Amino acid sequence: MGPWIYMPVAGMSVPILLIAGLGMLVGFLSGLFGVGGGFLLTPLLIMIGIPPTVAAASDANQIVAASASGTYAHARAGTVDFKMGLLLLLGGVVGGTVGVQVVKVLRAAGEADFAITIVYIVMLGGIGAYMFRDSLQELRGTKVRIRASREAVRPRVRGRLAEKLPLVMDFPRSGVRFSALLPFSLGILVGILSAIMGVGGGFIMVPVMVYLLRMPMHVVVGTSLFQICFTCINVTVQQAVYNHTVDILLAMTLLVGSVVGAQVGAKVSRRLRGEQLKILMALLILATMVKMLLGVVLPPAVPVSLAGGH
Repeated sequence: MGPWIYMPVAGMSVPILLIAGLGMLVGFLSGLFGVGGGFLLTPLLIMIGIPPTVAAASDANQIVAASASGTYAHARAGTVDFKMGLLLLLGGVVGGTVGVQVVKVLRAAGEADFAITIVYIVMLGGIGAYMFRDSLQELRGTKVRIRASREAVRPRVRGRLAEKLPLVMDFPRSGVRFSALLPFSLGILVGILSAIMGVGGGFIMVPVMVYLLRMPMHVVVGTSLFQICFTCINVTVQQAVYNHTVDILLAMTLLVGSVVGAQVGAKVSRRLRGEQLKILMALLILATMVKMLLGVVLPPAVPVSLAGGH
């Protein structure tokens, strides 16, 4: 596995090429789909022996690099809506702050972790199944006949929103027009869910932008990365200052791989059609849902292995 490196905060030595490879994998997913990748990287780091608290905090640190690299690549290609991303980010910060307080209340109430996991499984299953069905229909061409009528309905829906909500503005990069309060409010909702579920929010934000804000898929990927970058900067700073769980050597090793992977993912993203991106994203969401579901229904393996070691 090549040379090993000692991680001081994690308190262990790990193969440097393995860590860089994991970072490259997650960076590739970030550049391709516009997601942070924490859902995948944190469990993988735990599997190789990194303490969970250190894995989660260091993962957030490397997501900053992966998302920043991916944002830069998409910005050069003109697929980042910075105006939309800023509104979603502001809403996400407000929602995340509220979500932290909600988590406190839920944990004080008792069996909150199990309830949150079940909600997460149901939400990911619903989102993934809908995205898969929708994109499969588009790939097969069965939605061509109804596309014209759908486009005719959208302006009427946006017109109603424009009449009811103030601060209507154009988003030229995304080709949409509606009140700024709509993406801001959706950002708040996603921020709350992200804080409760303990994820960066990419898996929730991407479907929201595609199906509720009706943004083009390629612009969605770049804009999501822009929002994730600043969200994870906030998380990283708080984890480092208050919990001291960011292993800088681990994060830097992951960073090197993730920056390269994000550039490759962004290039692949531009070569795929929107429907192809959506169906791949749907499969990834469904795979995550299955993984979480198995974690709920299967007996835990860690206590058994620990018992066998005594």
